[in-house]
Amino acid sequence: MSARILVIDDEESLRFTFAAFLGEEGHRVVTAATLDEALELTGRESFDLVFSDIFLAGASGVDFLRRFHADYPAVPVVLVTGFPALDTATEALRLGAYDYIAKPVTQQTLLRVTRMALRFKDIQDEKRRVQAHIEAVFRGVKDAVVTVDRELRVVQFNAAATTLCEFSPLHLGREFAEKAKGCSGVCLDALRRAMDEQTDVEIPRFECRCGEGPTRIFTLNIAPLCQADGEGIGAVMVVRDETRLHQLECRLDERGRFHRLVGSSPPMQALYDLLEKLAPVPTTVLVTGESGTGKELVAEALHHMGPRKAGPLIKVNCAALSENLLESELFGHVRGAFTGAVKDSPGRFEKARGGTIFLDEIGDISPRMQVRLLRVLQEKTIERVGDSRPIPVDVRVIAATHQNLTEKIRRGEFREDLFFRLKVVNVIMPPLRDRRADLPLLVSHFIAAFNKKFDRRVRGVAPAVERLFMTYPWPGNVRELEHAMEHAFILCRSSFIDVADLPPELTAQAIPAEKTKSPADPDTLAQAITAALTQAGGNKAKAARLLNISRRTLYRKLDELGISLDP
Repeated sequence: MSARILVIDDEESLRFTFAAFLGEEGHRVVTAATLDEALELTGRESFDLVFSDIFLAGASGVDFLRRFHADYPAVPVVLVTGFPALDTATEALRLGAYDYIAKPVTQQTLLRVTRMALRFKDIQDEKRRVQAHIEAVFRGVKDAVVTVDRELRVVQFNAAATTLCEFSPLHLGREFAEKAKGCSGVCLDALRRAMDEQTDVEIPRFECRCGEGPTRIFTLNIAPLCQADGEGIGAVMVVRDETRLHQLECRLDERGRFHRLVGSSPPMQALYDLLEKLAPVPTTVLVTGESGTGKELVAEALHHMGPRKAGPLIKVNCAALSENLLESELFGHVRGAFTGAVKDSPGRFEKARGGTIFLDEIGDISPRMQVRLLRVLQEKTIERVGDSRPIPVDVRVIAATHQNLTEKIRRGEFREDLFFRLKVVNVIMPPLRDRRADLPLLVSHFIAAFNKKFDRRVRGVAPAVERLFMTYPWPGNVRELEHAMEHAFILCRSSFIDVADLPPELTAQAIPAEKTKSPADPDTLAQAITAALTQAGGNKAKAARLLNISRRTLYRKLDELGISLDP
């Protein structure tokens, strides 16, 4: 392959000889007698290889190497000398010379060094091209890309990693574990597994919150980096932000569930939106609603979808404990505080440190306990029973009650200041009778759950059961529905649950099908059908299965009720 070569020497005979030998090989040779002439040539022309004598008139080939290599580090320079010395050769190689040869230079030596230097340049050029492409991809990719060494120290990261994962130049060279202190730790655990097992690790769609940023939905892929002999030298981690896609999918599906809450009706969609806003913040929340509406599930959702999910979730039923026992349970006690207190014991608030404490049935606590709880909310400290030493506690408080606290305040049974401390945000759970459109979805949910629990193959409920569910007032709400379904699973011996399988309090509401002349309330049926169609994405066959009716019946009901499927 032809190359452009510069030969620098103050001896004309050597310049002529080098030019002749290299020209015979097809190379284009340019010569220079002085350092200034050589620098002028390299300033206006490009070269693939340079031969330079170390001793030039009034200058040194090492001076040329130093100045040339600073501007053109990719071009190999071979130094030639008639007086070889170890210190000179060492200095030349330290400054970046490709090789160092002694005079007299034979044609064989010159051509061998030329071939090796040009091959070296081709390899280096190819490496730079590949590196440039990699760096362009590295910079331009929207996913966060981070590489670590075998000790899990951060080696490199791209611009997206600074945005998505809040990496900064301060993290370079430091252990990844230091960075992981500000997030969920999922990436660190996955990196360790990838390195220990030398295998790819993929974690689809997990929640993470970096620093003070919002909670995001990420997908993680990690691949170990290995040498040719298979020894691990590090890993590359790719983090993809799928938050927007997740949100769009949730809205397209109308979110039939949120954590363990089930329902796609407008009241439940409004509830999910509120919980999404509340999950990432430490605000105290009061959950109100009738018994059986799922207040405890709200506390679980807020905890597990928020930044405290790595901490404990401690639940306390305030109505199940006496005043003295509740005080000890919540705040702990010291040895000798009361009869039987044989050792110090931390309370639930201390056990919930870094996490969430859920105070269920808060409306049942005594006035004295109300005062103590108010102090905890105000000062973020507790005192164990029998001790006056304040103990700081970092917990999020979620309280719940089925009682009307406003009425209790009016009667002097509940402190107004505590009420407002608890009710920073009030989450109101809708009763089941106000969201009957969720009944088909809830029934399907419990059928799946109890099929798994009892190892059964129940496919659905009979039309009469469906009508009964739609007209029943559900005073016990979702909990009552769950118990009714479990009761029916125990008694049912066919593929479909019938009215006879239900608890007596429900069957008392049933009207024999042969005696009734009108269907269930049209508005209620319309809500149920609309909800099923929404859940099925407009697929009428799937909606009919959700409603446990035939497709022909569904078409008839659509005509009778005047339900239009047009947008």
